[in-house]
Amino acid sequence: MVGVRALAAPFVVPGPSGVAVRDRLKHLSPEDDRVLRAVGEHQGELASRDLKVRCGQGLEHGAGTWAVRKRELTKVSSSRIAGAITKASHDQWALARRGQAAHIQSLEAGIRTLKHRLSLPIGARGTKRAAGGYRSKGEWFRKARRLAGLETRHAAAVNDWHAGRVRVVRGGKRLLNTRHHLAAAGLTEDQWRGRWEAERWFLAADGESGKRFGNETIRVTPTGQVSIKLPAPLAHLANSGHGRYVLASTVAFAHRGVEWADRLEGNRAVAYRIHLNTARGRWYLTASWQRPLVRTVPWESARAGGVIGVDTNADHFAAYRLDQHGNPVGEPHRFAYDLSGTTQHRDAQIRHALTRLVHWAQRSGATGIGMEDLDFSAEKTREKHGRRKRFRQLISGIPTGKLKARLVSMAAEQGLAIIAVDPAYTSMWGGQHWQKPLTTPHRKMSRHDAAGIAIGRRALGHPVRRRTAPPPHDRSDRVGHRTAQAAPGAREREGTRPPATDHVPGDVLPSGTRKRRPSASKTVRDAPRTQERIRDPLLHTGQER
Repeated sequence: MVGVRALAAPFVVPGPSGVAVRDRLKHLSPEDDRVLRAVGEHQGELASRDLKVRCGQGLEHGAGTWAVRKRELTKVSSSRIAGAITKASHDQWALARRGQAAHIQSLEAGIRTLKHRLSLPIGARGTKRAAGGYRSKGEWFRKARRLAGLETRHAAAVNDWHAGRVRVVRGGKRLLNTRHHLAAAGLTEDQWRGRWEAERWFLAADGESGKRFGNETIRVTPTGQVSIKLPAPLAHLANSGHGRYVLASTVAFAHRGVEWADRLEGNRAVAYRIHLNTARGRWYLTASWQRPLVRTVPWESARAGGVIGVDTNADHFAAYRLDQHGNPVGEPHRFAYDLSGTTQHRDAQIRHALTRLVHWAQRSGATGIGMEDLDFSAEKTREKHGRRKRFRQLISGIPTGKLKARLVSMAAEQGLAIIAVDPAYTSMWGGQHWQKPLTTPHRKMSRHDAAGIAIGRRALGHPVRRRTAPPPHDRSDRVGHRTAQAAPGAREREGTRPPATDHVPGDVLPSGTRKRRPSASKTVRDAPRTQERIRDPLLHTGQER
């Protein structure tokens, strides 16, 4: 088909490689709160200083410079704390570097679109695949100025990339900008200051296999007792031996508690992080560890019991169950969610919708979930969609990255495989081939439900299109080549349909009677007409007898 891009093959998404659980530190004494704040502030200052040094090194970073930074931090903390801080700085620089590369790609995509539209005559009509020219000279002039601005920004970003220069905000750029909009955020200056300082604290420690309970800096015993190895300048605050401070609070992980306890018993590495929620005034402890790499389930096994095709939308998941042959089974299901409100509310809505989806897939007996491999990084720019501001906001609001990460981890716990497919043309072809045929007086099929079928069939390796319509009434081939929905290796898959009745070849019915009586000789043209024209209900053609 002309104009249709090549589709990527479906693949099984690898399972999660890590686990994180969290519990609240309850019943902390005032002294516990004071010590945690002091340690977090001291180590946060060290982390800010080290991140500045790491960003200044740029591309000159190496094992030697890393060792120098760690030795300088060890003098004012400990070797383990210094190792955790330097590793966090390196990871943060690498994350900023990846974000810088994505920003450059976005600028290049906008520049290409602007150059294409500016090269067209004013008022030129666009096509379904490419935008046309701008509507007026004024719009053309404004877009030309925007092109110059994007090219300037692109040149600066490329220069930073080659120099290894990144810009990082400890505490978050969003929270930093909130300082200028306190009224809109509903915060006072003191409240914002408290949140800003808490986000810049550093109370974390990497795990160490072979050490007692898997961590020497922040140690948690199987009974839930939490103790912290204090840095050298704060060693006078210790209430236990070896410069440690034991908190009055205990933790108990209700979720994955057995797995966490097994790691402690085997002295395997467990990383911990302590942070303060300033809005609630509560301290939390997060434990995380890595899982051994598990071999991905083969694609043939993932589709053996059928799949659930899921179409992701701005306010719901449209899911349809398909058997292993690609046939829709049952009725469509929709799992709604609301992405308005706070970040916690949006995250909870996504989590609840995915929970219902995974539980339904498990009850239906499916072995996999087909999902589009979505990435809207290049499809939400102003240059691509122009005045369609609401559509840009719509696709920007779909949490594609968080959705995929959560679905993979939740499905892995239920023994379900996630099959990622190419998202090209799923909605268009699903609506074209499946929406109308499956619509009945008792079933209302939407375009999203039909897209779920298209995604599921693509995950199974079947074409999206249904079988073609039967041949014309005269059974000729004047409408083109006819195909049938059958397996690729099936014999005579391109042949004609089997007869719909029990007729035998010839003009003899199964009862033994002829369909028409012998007619008069055709050589006598003026003979009186003795035949009577009748209509056979089985043949749908006029016959004479």
